[in-house]
Amino acid sequence: MLVVFPSELDQFLFLANLLFATLFGGLIGLNRQLYNRPAGLRTHALISLSAAMAISMIQQLHPIGADAASRVVQGALTGIGFIGAGVIVHHERKYRVEGLTTAATIWLSAMIGLACGSGQVLAGGIGMLLALLILTVGRYLERKIERSRKLPPPSNLMDD
Repeated sequence: MLVVFPSELDQFLFLANLLFATLFGGLIGLNRQLYNRPAGLRTHALISLSAAMAISMIQQLHPIGADAASRVVQGALTGIGFIGAGVIVHHERKYRVEGLTTAATIWLSAMIGLACGSGQVLAGGIGMLLALLILTVGRYLERKIERSRKLPPPSNLMDD
């Protein structure tokens, strides 16, 4: 019989890692939802949780096999690429591409989930804080630069 959790402490840490992954991914998703982006709180939280579960389970089943963990990470990141691609929209008439930041946050949520799932909750938390800082301050700086250069917003560009 396979014993996945040798102690109650291991089981508690496993559950805590999943909760932190969900929380961290959800907070990034909340930022996206507040700005009316295509993927929000639920999407980011679920992506982070699923990545955490994938890496946690493989580590429980193969505790010494870095090779198995590496394959899980590769598979997770490939799958996340498809989800991220789904939020990227190209507008031919407006010469714009939208959704790249949201796609990047989806990918980052998966990485945060992998970090938390492998027991690196501090790294996941720091990643989440940095992401929120970039999303908040970056948006402010981009708008300030646009105003100082007096460039028209990309949505106002006309076809030739």
